[in-house]
Amino acid sequence: MADNRIRLPSSEGGIVRYAEDESPSLFMIKPEYILIAAAVVAVVIVLVQALKLI
Repeated sequence: MADNRIRLPSSEGGIVRYAEDESPSLFMIKPEYILIAAAVVAVVIVLVQALKLI
């Protein structure tokens, strides 16, 4: 009998975390700051295109 099962990719998405503790780094950036920076960049891009500066 044929194998009619559907094979789905792994749900990990390539993200693997090997250690539970945070590795020490020189600085830590809060996720909120990253989101704010991305929003500011998006607004600047929209304004530049709307004013046709580029």
